[in-house]
Parts: sequence; C-alpha cells; structure tokens
Amino acid sequence: MNSRAYAPATPAWHLISLRPAGQHAALRRAAARFGARTLAVSPWRLRLHDDDATRDALLQALAGDLLVFTSPAAATAAMRLVPAERWEAATLVAVGEGTARVLRRHGAGNVSAPARMDSEGLLALPAMAGLQGKRVAMVTAPGGRGVIAAQVQARGARLQRVDVYERVPQALPAATLARLQALAGPAVLAVSSGEALERVLSQLPPTLRQRWQQQPAVVASERLRALAAAHGFAHVHVATGPLPAQLAAAAHAAIRPSGR
Repeated sequence: MNSRAYAPATPAWHLISLRPAGQHAALRRAAARFGARTLAVSPWRLRLHDDDATRDALLQALAGDLLVFTSPAAATAAMRLVPAERWEAATLVAVGEGTARVLRRHGAGNVSAPARMDSEGLLALPAMAGLQGKRVAMVTAPGGRGVIAAQVQARGARLQRVDVYERVPQALPAATLARLQALAGPAVLAVSSGEALERVLSQLPPTLRQRWQQQPAVVASERLRALAAAHGFAHVHVATGPLPAQLAAAAHAAIRPSGR
C-alpha cells in the first residue's frame, strides 16, 4: 500500500491570523476555500464580563436613545447579559455586518450597519446624525474605537461607555514562534486590528519581523493600511471589508498576480 496516497496535502499557501485566541474558526474556513492553511497567532484572549454592575449599565443604556456596538464580541457579551426581549425595541448601530448578524440572531430588531465596515462608515450612518442632546451608549471593550467616542461627543450627545468584555494579553508561545520561523512557501498576514498587529510585532524576533515586512499583508481598512506601512510593511493590500471571506479573498489575490 502506498502511504503517500493518505498523506495530507501540502497547502498552497498560509494565512496568518491575528484574531483572539479561540476566534480563528471563521477565517480558517474562509482561507481553506482558497487552498490555504491558517496559522493562529493570538496576542490576547477575550474575557466576557458577567457581573451585576455591567448588567445594570446595559439596562441603563437601553433606556437611552441609541446603542453602538463596536465588535461581534461586544454584541455577544451584551446579549448574554440582558434577556432578548429587552432588545426588541431598542435602536442599535453595529460597526459592521458581522456585529449586526450577532445582534439580529439574538432577537434585536432595529439594527443598522454601514457598508463600509469601520469607524468612519459607522459615523456616516443616518442614525449617527442629529445626536445633539441624545443619550448614546457605546458597547465595547477597554481600548480602541476612540474615533467613535470622540465624534459622538463632538456631535452633542451624552455618551455612556459600557465595557462588556476585555482583551487579556498573552505572550506568543515558543512553539508558535518556531512554526513561524519554519514556515515555508507563500504566506499572507491578515490584519483587522491595529492593536493586535502592534502587540504581535513587539514579540517577534528581528529576523522574523523583517520577513513579515516583505511578505504580503491584507488589511481591513485604509487606516490599517497606513499603520502597516508605518511599521515597514512593503506590500499592503486593502480588503473590501473585515469579514473573514473578504480578508481571505484579498489574501488569495495578493499571492496571485493579475493574469495568472
């Protein structure tokens, strides 16, 4: 019997994911459709808050005019804390379609999300206009999304911040660094968080960091493109959005020059 017939196929390329620990599955499935194997490089894990103080803050936010959700993790955490029926009449804004899907799946009715899935796209939504004197809650985690908070306040709203989860930093395991060092063949880095990129880069040996800077990177927005370029990345491609399918498609295109 020829054992080679049963050996796993060597992937055509690798996609490096910087998603939080345990959050790589959707990107892994999307990359597999393009023949890629995903290598998980997590700079942190997510810890959902489950306490009375956070629950009370959400109930207070529901009594306001508008709730802004900054990530799928924020939506998931909030929906676990407050019963589904409390969300039916609330006016909700999601930073992207992935976040909106989580909210709708848990019974939220009035949800809007931008086609451009970033802070700027969210701020351009009709629901984010005419905020003078309104009570707006931002459902999020510590750090990030400062543009949204600043603009909401600049537009005259009373802002309430509800941190429903947190990012717990973790060091990259030696085994992960060894796998990255030994990685052969084409590889593309997927970036949907600037903070994740900077935290991972700070842990890479200089030779590995230099290799990353010369390989393709796909990012979820123009803001992230500028950040990656500032960190020395020479081949940065902007995906049509932050969804796993969009990042995987952009990564596949990055390793297949036009006409091949």
